[in-house]
Amino acid sequence: MARDHPVPPARNAWLTAAILLAVQGIGAQKVRVEDELEAYPTESVDLRCEFIDGGGKTKLTQVSWIWEPIDGQRDNIAVYHPTYGQSFPNLSFKDRVVFLHSNLENPSIRISALKMSDAGRYTCEYATYPTGNEQGTTSLVMLAKPKNSANAVTVQAGPKSVVVAQCEAADGKPAAAIKWLSSLGGNHTTSTTSGPDGTVTVRSEYRLVPTAADNGGEVTCIVDQRTQDRPWVHPVKLSVEYPPSVSIEGYDNNWYVGRSDAVLLCMAHGNPAPTDVTWTALSGALPDTVVVSGNKLTVRKVDDAVNTTFICEVKNKRGASQHQITTKVIETERLITPGPSSGAVIGGILGALAFIGIAVAIVFYIRKHRENREGPPKHKPPPPDKGGSATEMLNKPLAPPTATETAPLSPGEVYYEPTGGEPVTNLDEETGGALNGGAPPVLHDPVGYDRANELAADGQRGNNLDSFSHEQPAANISRGESFVSPAMYV
Repeated sequence: MARDHPVPPARNAWLTAAILLAVQGIGAQKVRVEDELEAYPTESVDLRCEFIDGGGKTKLTQVSWIWEPIDGQRDNIAVYHPTYGQSFPNLSFKDRVVFLHSNLENPSIRISALKMSDAGRYTCEYATYPTGNEQGTTSLVMLAKPKNSANAVTVQAGPKSVVVAQCEAADGKPAAAIKWLSSLGGNHTTSTTSGPDGTVTVRSEYRLVPTAADNGGEVTCIVDQRTQDRPWVHPVKLSVEYPPSVSIEGYDNNWYVGRSDAVLLCMAHGNPAPTDVTWTALSGALPDTVVVSGNKLTVRKVDDAVNTTFICEVKNKRGASQHQITTKVIETERLITPGPSSGAVIGGILGALAFIGIAVAIVFYIRKHRENREGPPKHKPPPPDKGGSATEMLNKPLAPPTATETAPLSPGEVYYEPTGGEPVTNLDEETGGALNGGAPPVLHDPVGYDRANELAADGQRGNNLDSFSHEQPAANISRGESFVSPAMYV
């Protein structure tokens, strides 16, 4: 926790004395004025002054307005005496200063047609009795809006940094601030000049190493000053002069004998714009079939005479440049196969995409169909036919079995043995489960057929199934007379 430090008695006495002096000073101030005023040239300003006498014991004798343009210089510009009237002793304020009231208690004045040189301190001073002189001072600040301007400086492209743009805020008060916005990578310098009336002129120069590419580039000057509501912004387009650059256009490598009106164009760019264009031929004078008009060269009729090199030269005040092209005359016209149009290209792409989509659909359909065919049946198989069928013929053994024996069945296996008579089966009535023990009909089962032969062979060897054979003797019925298939395991 912070502790309060006691103030030494000597320091406390000094603070008390300072407060008393301040209170006495406030109480002694009897002349009321404004501390500071701002004004502009050609305008008017009112300087107010009022004498305050709380007790009414002070006698006012005379009041004067004193102007101090600089420290140490005091000039009376207006005097009022209740008996002798008004006086304006300073000639520089003659006819520009008037008293607003004709009394000593409120001797406010108005200054018209202000000048920048009117800036300074204005003191309203009373001559009183018995206290002596009483006074109050107002500072008049003269403001001036600067005259802003910006322009480009025409330069020639070269390797040295030069001034390419200037910006100026002239005769302003207070001094303006200038900055630049640019993407050209230059820099700027700023200087100030004070005027005799207190105004300030600020100049700024933008510099860079100019190239042909900088011609037409833009830099922006921004002036900020107290009297402006918003910054002044002005773009400047640079002017960089350079020799012309030349190219020849129009030659299509198809100047065949007999062709008419073949054209070459001499294209040039420069600053200032080039105006002097000259066509010549490397072989000498231009052929008789050639006609020149400005930057255009026309061959009326192509023949071996124009099998040469044409030269175009362009000049401006910064220099000259030229370009040449060699033309080759051929015997017959070269047929130019037109390339596919954009519509044909788009149509081809769309057709290819459609073909790919159809191919993918076909592959998908084939795979789906194969999966459905290899999977389990999704419908109930039809019942077996009573009559002879291909299944019976395929399952008929070469010779009827002489004995029937079965091996022990494992759990879950079911064995069907033909009986002495034909089983009664209602083929016209659907049952709850599938025929043949719940398994789908088998047209040909080589594994089951082999298993039946093995069981028959075991029976011939006399396996332990005698009791079963005596209880149910095998019927002497050929397999071709029964619809029951051979033994089958499920």
